[in-house]
Amino acid sequence: MGNKRQIYPGVYVVIDPSMQKEKLIHKLTDILDEPIVAVQIWDHFPAVGNNQELVAEISSLCHKKDVPVLINNHWDWLLSNDLDGVHFDSVPEDFDLIKRAVKREFIAGVTCGNDLSVVRWADNNFLDYISFCSVFPSATSNSCELVTPETIIEAKNITSMPVFLAGGIRPENINELNRLPYEGVAVISGIMNSETPGMAARAYISKMKSAHS
Repeated sequence: MGNKRQIYPGVYVVIDPSMQKEKLIHKLTDILDEPIVAVQIWDHFPAVGNNQELVAEISSLCHKKDVPVLINNHWDWLLSNDLDGVHFDSVPEDFDLIKRAVKREFIAGVTCGNDLSVVRWADNNFLDYISFCSVFPSATSNSCELVTPETIIEAKNITSMPVFLAGGIRPENINELNRLPYEGVAVISGIMNSETPGMAARAYISKMKSAHS
């Protein structure tokens, strides 16, 4: 791999690898025509099939657009794939061991809830971003607690890391986030469940620009 890619403010798309492969690749290709800032491969792999091969194909597609690709939780896949980083659902047991094992720079992010100790851990360990889940009720983020606005505001007093918000975010409710300090949104069903995912991504991007203007 060359230089470490960066996570920039904007719309971060989470994709579900259990989706039928041709459909997934078609949707991803459509999405990549829009200026999204990252793709995360959700830890929701089918029981059968060559998952490593699928990850390699996704990475190749995204890298043609210089979009970074993160794997959810499976940090060890960075050892054998051209992945840009890992998104942890919770604080890993030994992050120093992980960094030594990977032996190269990589993007790292972690999901945060109302426990600000996770934000402090991320800041102390120089992660690239944090993602709060869930800011609204969401079917695909049903394992996340609802995060209070006060938690997100306090996080910005702890860290200067980019803050992403996730869970139940739609173009029509992004304006409800206006009073919160954040750099981007992470979206799965609002884009991937659309019959026109590129247009859906464009709607999020447009609303994000309006909200931050």
